[in-house]
Parts: sequence; C-alpha cells; structure tokens
Amino acid sequence: MASLKDLRNRISSVKSTQKITKAMQMVAAAKLRRAEEAAQAARPYADRMASVLANISGAAGTDAPKLMTGTGKEDTHLLVVFTADRGLCGGFNASIVKLARQRQRQLEADGKTVKFFVVGKKGYDLMRRDLSSKIVARDDFRDVKSVGFDEADRIGSSVIDMFNAGDFDVCTIFYAAFENVITQTPTARRIIPATIESEGGEDEASGADVGDTYEYEPEPASILQALIPRNIKVQILSALLENAASEQGARMSAMDNATRNAGDMIDKLSISYNRQRQAQITTELVEIISGAEAL
Repeated sequence: MASLKDLRNRISSVKSTQKITKAMQMVAAAKLRRAEEAAQAARPYADRMASVLANISGAAGTDAPKLMTGTGKEDTHLLVVFTADRGLCGGFNASIVKLARQRQRQLEADGKTVKFFVVGKKGYDLMRRDLSSKIVARDDFRDVKSVGFDEADRIGSSVIDMFNAGDFDVCTIFYAAFENVITQTPTARRIIPATIESEGGEDEASGADVGDTYEYEPEPASILQALIPRNIKVQILSALLENAASEQGARMSAMDNATRNAGDMIDKLSISYNRQRQAQITTELVEIISGAEAL
C-alpha cells in the first residue's frame, strides 16, 4: 500500500498534468476557430474552380492535358498521406494512416504498385517501420506557423514533377475532412488524373452544353494546361486546411477527455488518501488509549 507521502506526490503530479491538459485544450480551441474559418473560406474558391474546369473540359474534348486524362494505365499509384507534425490529438493521425494502408492493401491485392508521399512527422513515424521501402518522398511543416498556399504549392509541384517523370499513373490524397469538434472523417480523393466536379448536379450532367455556350481564347486545351496544375494545388491546399482544423478539433477533444480523466483520478486518489489517513489516526488513537489504560 502506498504511503501518505506517495499519495500526496501522486495527487500533486496529476494536478500538474491536469493544468497542462486544460491549457492545451484552451489553446486548441483558439487555434480551431482560426483553422475552421480558413477551411471554410477555401471551400467556395475550390468549388468555383471545379465548376469552371468542368465547363472548359466539356469544350476541350480529347485535347485535355495528361494531368486530366491520365497516362492510359493505372499500374502505379502514389498515395499522399497528410497527417500532423504533433501528437496528443487522439486517434487523428492513426485513422488517416489506417485508411491509406487499407487502400494500399487493396491495390496490391489487385497487382498494382503503391508508393507513398508522407506529409507530417507523425504519419512518417507511424509508417516508416513497415513501409519505409515504399515511402518515396516526405515533408513536414514543423517550422510553419500556419499552413498556406506556399506549402500546397511546394507539395503540388513535387507531385506534378513526379507525374511528368513517369513515377506514377494515379495519385490519391488522404486527409481528415472537418465536420465538427467531435467528428473528423478520414477521406481519400483522387487528384491525378484530375477529377472535375461542378457545383450543381444539373451543370455536371450537361457539362458539354454549358461548354458550347462560350468561345475560348486561347484554346480550351491551353487554358486547361495552365488551370489543372493550379486546381491540383488548390485541392491540396483545401486538404491541408481541412486537416489543420481536424487536428485542432481532435486535440481539443482529446485534451478535454484527458482533463476529465485527471479529475476522476484526483478524486480517487483523494479518497484513498483520506481513508488511509483516517485509518492511521484511528490506529494512533487506539495505541494512545491502550497505553493510558496500561498505566
């Protein structure tokens, strides 16, 4: 049985931990607000660009660039996995890596070659033991205060360069889509060959008719040649911002649970301390009374 001093030390230690987790929860809540606003602000731009590209691609026909049409085969897949650079956010990182590994096993079962581009220190730490031979590139943002288009441009340029060099045929990004503080959904989205979706079902269904309404200068294929790389980087930026908001939401929930658990542990330790102290006092009283009666 632990002594009273040991129990006091444990209670003091847990209280210190509780203060840290409470502070981290408050910091995550403040960061979540900014990250959520950034993610929501990026969505209309991404949706509008998708609508414009759907319109132009209908007019381009078979002259669309390779980034949209693909190489004509799907033998090699590049999986770009976005995770956090810091931990203490529950199962956030593990859930994204789990989805990517499920896709990897599925593709390899179909006889495909799989390569990984890991973005984020924690994702790399989770994957390097079993998949180090398949990781062809990695990046992280430990020195970046807030993720922006510069980081998306860097990753997008690397992916496009790899595609132009013939290193892969299909590229899919994995990230956590932010829904609310409680829910962050691991999501997979193919970006090469580019998937073009319009804002509304009617536009998507009648893309060719919409495209015929306009005359383009220069040719639609030339416009797509410039816009498709931009769209890929915008999708990567959107994924990074969604991931940033999801990370803070997951950390806020994890730290809230940790704070509650610390409070429960403090209550249990305090009860044990009080019971042991009461038993010790009772024992001392019995010894004093017994000594007095003996005299």
